[in-house]
Amino acid sequence: MPRLTKIYTRKGDGGNTSLGGGQKVPKDHPRISSYGTVDELNSVIGVAIALGLNDKLTAALTTIQNELFHLGSDLCFVEEDKEQYKIPQIEARHVTKQEALIDELNNVVGPLQNFILPGGTMGAAQLHVARTVCRRAEREIIVLAGEEAIGEYVLPYLNRLSDLLFVMSRYDNHVNGVPEPLWDTRL
Repeated sequence: MPRLTKIYTRKGDGGNTSLGGGQKVPKDHPRISSYGTVDELNSVIGVAIALGLNDKLTAALTTIQNELFHLGSDLCFVEEDKEQYKIPQIEARHVTKQEALIDELNNVVGPLQNFILPGGTMGAAQLHVARTVCRRAEREIIVLAGEEAIGEYVLPYLNRLSDLLFVMSRYDNHVNGVPEPLWDTRL
């Protein structure tokens, strides 16, 4: 477990930062943008939890927040350094667990009958914000993957997570008896 005794280091004042393995890169490097957006996603999920989701969603999202730290460490280290540092990484089991939860929640809310608008409960609306941040993280990591190798399960994890966040928003509306806001194509 990392121990931070001092929050500021002044080492990044010139616009560079270090990856987990010590390599110096500019702060606008695709790897930094990628795990920075994953960090943003984690914070947005924290807001959703703070808004008062039910226990089932809160427990699942708390686990996901921890997994997003795994994903951040997965992205913070170049592939060549991962064996040396033995960092937590996203694995197939994480993706499989997401798929099972998507199926479980989707069985409760039923099939999608129409496109829905982000909204409903405060929690559902915030889960939609998380979904869109997740999609942005996925796009940024695709750019990174075009330049450098990344962990095998990073993109599948984020792809499933955006789907899971969508179903979670539907589930939150459902369990709270709030109708899904539907897209009206006639407006």
